[in-house]
Amino acid sequence: MIGKWLLAAALALPAFCAAETWNNVPLVDVACSAKVKANPDAHTRSCAMQCSKSGYGIVASDGSFLRLDAHGNEQALEALKSAKNDDHLRVTVTGARKGDTIQVESLKM
Repeated sequence: MIGKWLLAAALALPAFCAAETWNNVPLVDVACSAKVKANPDAHTRSCAMQCSKSGYGIVASDGSFLRLDAHGNEQALEALKSAKNDDHLRVTVTGARKGDTIQVESLKM
């Protein structure tokens, strides 16, 4: 009886994913991610906004590209709209990584 209760309780709990923070990393749209991998800081704000439908991601310090979830894409687009610089689009992202996607809690340019 106790075994069934413990199993039911374990299944009812959501999977725990620890939040991580990526500091001062390049923000790039998905459509251009492969093209600008060698120099993501040269990617322009106008291009990133034109390609917004593809979604956004960051280039992590190890060179990997991590996509942002839907909430992160919304935050990225808002940050780009208010950005003052035309390139060198850097952000700090906090969220839980699941595979190659970040479930974004916060994004600040």
